[in-house]
Amino acid sequence: MARGGRDAPIGGQAVLEGVMMRGVRTWSVAVREPTGEQLEAERREVPAGGIAVRTFPFSSALRRHRILRLPLVRGVVALGGSLAIGMRALNISANAQVGGASEEGEQLSGLAWAGALVVSFAFAAGLFFVLPVGAVSLIRSQLHSAMLFWLVEGVLRTVIFLGYLLALSRLRDLRRVFEYHGAEHKTIACYEAGRELTPVNAAGFSRLHPRCGTSFLLIVMIVAIFVFAPIGLPAWYWLVLTRVLGIPVIAGISFEIIKLAAHHRERPWVRAVMAPGLALQRLTTREPDHSQLAVAIAALRAVLDIEEGDRLSGTDLVGLEVVA
Repeated sequence: MARGGRDAPIGGQAVLEGVMMRGVRTWSVAVREPTGEQLEAERREVPAGGIAVRTFPFSSALRRHRILRLPLVRGVVALGGSLAIGMRALNISANAQVGGASEEGEQLSGLAWAGALVVSFAFAAGLFFVLPVGAVSLIRSQLHSAMLFWLVEGVLRTVIFLGYLLALSRLRDLRRVFEYHGAEHKTIACYEAGRELTPVNAAGFSRLHPRCGTSFLLIVMIVAIFVFAPIGLPAWYWLVLTRVLGIPVIAGISFEIIKLAAHHRERPWVRAVMAPGLALQRLTTREPDHSQLAVAIAALRAVLDIEEGDRLSGTDLVGLEVVA
């Protein structure tokens, strides 16, 4: 594992009352278990229970198939793997908050989460890609040029994205998820700096991280403007089709950009490029307390207990985690 201020092959995700951490061959999810009083009262003001940690092995398709490690392709594969693990982690955390579930019930819930993933992808594609091009198509006759069309479309897409994040940040029910998001970032930063993993040490680090999914999504919005520019102004149905089919291409390019930036984060020009994405994380993260940091640390330690000291090859490390 890379340490001492360097980018480490560790990523994660906030879940319901917990954090998922992912390493090279292992991922874990730590969840603050609800007490009996919480389950009965359904109130978070009741003191929380202990930390439950579950750990799982995984084998990235990037290591098994050389062709998947090609630039652009590896980003799409890595994102797909991250989404799959993230949905499983959310499933586990959701079951924990309702008092656990039987193995059969968990499998059924997993199918429901898979369906939710498909619906979420369709929603995102419709909101951020189909809606902007459809709206601008209504006034295409007044724009008089393909260049102005894609520029207005790109600006509208970015405005919709920023408005969406702002709306999410105002939802009170998501506040604790955003706090765990901050705990995840602080814990990873503490580990990357080579400090001992304690809530006190982690609390001193920033809740903003250059590999965060929020920064990645902003890059997606900007990259989309340039990817769609050469397409011009075909019929509306071709416009919609290219926007949907172009999503993997945009994701692959954005992956390479954020991966490169994370490896050169100390350079001034990289800091300037990443600054807007870091600023946006102020909407999707909140300052965690020490109990939330303890959960994030428990998740990371579960991964490190298995992987710490491993000798990792370039194949092991390539494209592992785009978000932190």
